[in-house]
Formats: sequence, structure tokens, C-alpha cells
Amino acid sequence: MKKTALYKKHVDSGGKMVDFAGFMMPVSYTGIVNEHETVREKVGLFDVSHMGEIEITGDRALEFADYAVTNSVEALDNGRICYTVCCRNDGGILDDLLAYRFSSDRILLVANAANYQKIYRHLSGIAWDDIEVTDRSAGIGQIAVQGPLSLDLLLRSDLCTPVRDQLEELDYYHFFTLLNDGEEVIISRTGYTGEKGYEVYMPEGQIIRAWEDFMEKGKEMEALPAGLGARDTLRFEAGYCLYGHEIDEETSPLEARLSWVVKLDKEDFVGKEALVEQKKNKPERKLIGLEMTDKGIPRQGFDIYTGGEKVGRITSGTFSPTLRKPLAMALIKRSVSRKIKDFEIDVRGKMKNAKRIKLPFYPGRVKD
Repeated sequence: MKKTALYKKHVDSGGKMVDFAGFMMPVSYTGIVNEHETVREKVGLFDVSHMGEIEITGDRALEFADYAVTNSVEALDNGRICYTVCCRNDGGILDDLLAYRFSSDRILLVANAANYQKIYRHLSGIAWDDIEVTDRSAGIGQIAVQGPLSLDLLLRSDLCTPVRDQLEELDYYHFFTLLNDGEEVIISRTGYTGEKGYEVYMPEGQIIRAWEDFMEKGKEMEALPAGLGARDTLRFEAGYCLYGHEIDEETSPLEARLSWVVKLDKEDFVGKEALVEQKKNKPERKLIGLEMTDKGIPRQGFDIYTGGEKVGRITSGTFSPTLRKPLAMALIKRSVSRKIKDFEIDVRGKMKNAKRIKLPFYPGRVKD
């Protein structure tokens, strides 16, 4: 079992440690709801060092990255980021990623912990002769600072004192780098919570000092460490897909409300032919939002019915801490009319009523 550099900090802070994608990670410290509300109202710190960082370099790095993913990396300016997916030839999703453009000859892809080795093998297998694909994950730690007070916290930190002006001007899905003790640190205006936030990538040897400083400087604003549980409820309310739930190798981005990251007008990319055909013929499924009208919590894998016909399954479901009601995301048959609003969910053998509602459940404040 792998441990991040912050493992002892989590244990000392009362973190409840669990196995997640081969890493011992904190699921919560003071309780999922408390951590969730702290991120919504103030600021929370997440250790996301388990994520994978894969670097693509070479004279045609930009061109290759654009071919490897569905979104347009070539359209980015240096210092910008895009959310994208990496597909199989048949359009199934291998993973969802962030693509960072440093220059035309250096691109960084950030992958999920459970998938980054798969993505590394996939990219290495399709890489052109003049392209180098390098797994940087082992040497990089990452802290996500999320919430309305995230900028205030970073501006107080020792790390960001020399770059205050750059940080204050940093727009959503942009990033910059700085040297700290002679080593590269990346600060990006990104996150997975639906709140304003930042993600800081740094050498593992520096991350404990940064975490301690963030926690110390955050005391006045009641900053808390937050675990995987709150990260999941936060992303769920914001309608963000989670690999293994809304998306996987048997699901296409067109089914999962991710058509906006699929640039079919690009000259070519892996999976383009299949996705062009799927758009023409319409995807078999679509992702919708549901609210329970009966008592009960909808969970992943529960079957959904309408008119006595099974039409889909729950991909994610929980009691929303912000909206105070049980909600779910679900993949249902494309043939189900938009006019149909009422569904039944098989909740452990009992049929419970639910109604269709708009996604995302929580509009988010990422650009505040």
C-alpha cells in the first residue's frame, strides 16, 4: 500500500485512513458534512498527491497531446489548462484528465490515481518516435486549496509571498510556475469541488512544510483538512463526473454530458471515428439528475424504472449536505422522452419514487 508524503500528518490530525486506488488516504477527519460545509463556506485542504502526472515532451508534443485526447490542447495558450478525456478507439473513456500547456514542446497530463499507470502505458504505446512520455508521479506531491477563502489563504502563505501579484491575477483554468528552493512549483486555478480553488504541485520533499504553513496561516479563517468523503460529495453536487461512476471504458463522453470536451472538428484524435458515428446515430444513453420524492438514499448501481420498464441505473447518489435532500446522477436510455419526469428506483428491493431535475445540482462558484 502506497502512502503520500503527508500520511503522518493525516494520522496525527485524526484522519480515518482507507485504501483508495492503492494509496492509504484520509476519508475524513472531523466528519464528511463538517468538511464539506467548511469548503463551501470557508476553505479546506485536500492531499491529492495520489493523482498521476504524465509529461509529454518533444518538438511535436503539442500535436501528439492533441491527438491523444478529445479536447483541443493546440487551442490553448501557454499557461492555460483544459479538461478533457482520453478515449479508446471505440470511444470508451480510459480516463478524464487535465492538460497543462507549458509550451509547444511540453505538456503535462494529470490523471486519476486508479488510472494513471493505464494512461501512461496507453500513451507510451501510441507515442510517435520523436515523442517522450514520462511518468512524473512518484516525485510530485499535490495540495488542493478549495473554498471561498482559498485565495486569502494562499496570499498569506510563505510559498506565495513572492508571487502575490501573479496569484491575484490568475484566472480560472490558468496556471503559472515558480521556483521554490530551486525546484519547480505549479499553481493552478483548478479544483474538483465547485468552489473557487487552487491546486499546488510541488516536489514531495517540500509538501510537508507547505501543508503545515497552509494549516497555520489558515487558523484565523477556520481552515480544515478535508478527506475523500467530502471531495466526493462536493464534486457530486457540482455535477462533476467520477471515473468508475459516471464514466468508464464502456461509457462515451457523449453519453456523460461531456460532448463539450469532444472537438469533432479536430483533424484526428483517438476515438474520433467512433464518436462521429455515435453523434450521428445518437448515443444509447444519457446522464440525468434525480431527486428522491420518497424517503431513501439512491446509491450507485440501483436500477431505475419508468412505466414498469427498467431504463437505467444510478451512477452516484447521496444525501446532499448543501441542498439537504437525497439526489442522484443516473445513466438512462436515450429513448426515454424528456417529457418523462417521474421514475422509480429499486432501493434494496423497495420501489421508491424520484423525479428528474436539472444538472448540476449546485451551480458552483469556481469563477468568483
